[in-house]
Amino acid sequence: MFDLTFSSSKPATIGMYVDGEWTNPAGRELIEVENPADETVIASIVDGSAEDAAMAVEAAHKASASWAIRPAIERARLVAALAGEVQTNHEALAHIVTLEQGKPIAQARGEIDAVITFLTYAAENARRIEGDIVASDNLNEEIQIRRHPYGVVVGLTSWNYPAALAARKLGPALVAGNTFVLMAHENTPLSGLALAQLAHDVGFPAGVFNSITGRGRVAGQAMVEHPLTGMVTMTGSTRAGKEIFRAAADTVKTVRLELGGKAPFIVMDDANIDAAVAAAVTARYTNCGQICTCNERMYLHSAIANEFMDKFVAASQSLTIGDPMGNVDLGPKVSRFERDKVADVIAASVKAGADVLLEGGVLENDQYARGHWMAPTVLSVKDNHIPAIRDEVFGPVAVAMNVGSFDEAVALANDTQYGLSAYLFTKNLKHIQRAPHVLKFGELYLNRSNGEAVQGFHTGWGMSGLGGEDGKYGFDGYMRKQTSYLNWD
Repeated sequence: MFDLTFSSSKPATIGMYVDGEWTNPAGRELIEVENPADETVIASIVDGSAEDAAMAVEAAHKASASWAIRPAIERARLVAALAGEVQTNHEALAHIVTLEQGKPIAQARGEIDAVITFLTYAAENARRIEGDIVASDNLNEEIQIRRHPYGVVVGLTSWNYPAALAARKLGPALVAGNTFVLMAHENTPLSGLALAQLAHDVGFPAGVFNSITGRGRVAGQAMVEHPLTGMVTMTGSTRAGKEIFRAAADTVKTVRLELGGKAPFIVMDDANIDAAVAAAVTARYTNCGQICTCNERMYLHSAIANEFMDKFVAASQSLTIGDPMGNVDLGPKVSRFERDKVADVIAASVKAGADVLLEGGVLENDQYARGHWMAPTVLSVKDNHIPAIRDEVFGPVAVAMNVGSFDEAVALANDTQYGLSAYLFTKNLKHIQRAPHVLKFGELYLNRSNGEAVQGFHTGWGMSGLGGEDGKYGFDGYMRKQTSYLNWD
């Protein structure tokens, strides 16, 4: 059993949830889960093996036939009941997210709101599973196209939104008739285990939802390669996505990958500067900059660049940093490894010629002596190939470059391997109308900050991924199609 009320003062040792039961971790190799705000161990989880992965996939496969033939509305009722349990345990789940991931508690509460929205929306799709009847070329014949579940869906999730990413995949996969095996990142496994406990509490049949723990290159890869896995959906880095794509190739599995991003934030000379600054700050620093759709590089029209940057730097300086259980803007980075990666990008960018407009960087003194703290850093560059403007940063580092026109901004924005999100602030209707045609990204934010809608479609182009999540297109991706030629002659 997973106790949602555990605290960091009493570190728990937690097993895996497979085939409707919690495993006993006694005698197993363990991974310590730390609180990134103070580096204390808050729990220990099982370092899952390939055998553990196979056990989970096989349990999901055993349950898949009976789950798939249930009416979709019955599957949806259980998913909706899970959403209700999340609501009942809202505050406990938010505390778990903050303890394991480090985001401020207000943002963690928002993440749990998203869990409820994802699950509720998925349940509402139960009566939207549709097929087609197509006219045949032959007499006394029709063509029917149906949608069927894949069977076992393996969900691999990143550490930046551990609860929301799990629900985003789990809800539609189950309503579509698949069974599910979740493996969260080893830094943030507790949210997924908590969801498994709530699913157990509302009466999910054994094997329908399984939650295992471990490392991606061992248990994760074993599930991707397992012959009974029908589909893999993953959110994480581009590097990890490529490895999963290769691992799935031998068995030609359907793979959905939401990977890295390097979102351009374009501000034209006619933009509402105050609105653009507010959106840029939100899109850069929420969750300590650890969002794939973050404002990763700003292209500012030279006519407004100085005004924009003066206001942006002032706003960046005013952000509060501290105990994420309090009323602060920034918590710690998720781990020392991730913090140091960002620090290395700053150092490499300065060495390559970036100007420092706000020196933040690593915080290690006084109240920041323990934990993985960073203050906002703001850079200005004149070269589109400096690391901070070229490579995904995933931290509280903002970088800006001046441009002379909309077309120049578009060319610089498109000069990247990524294609997840892009921003544009302008009052020029021509630019707004052209943006979807010339910006090579799967998701555009025009005169607003980030935050996709559940009824939209969150998808990346290029190295930002394959497939997508949310809305009718995301839901449809959890089903495969079958064509029948019915001849009654």
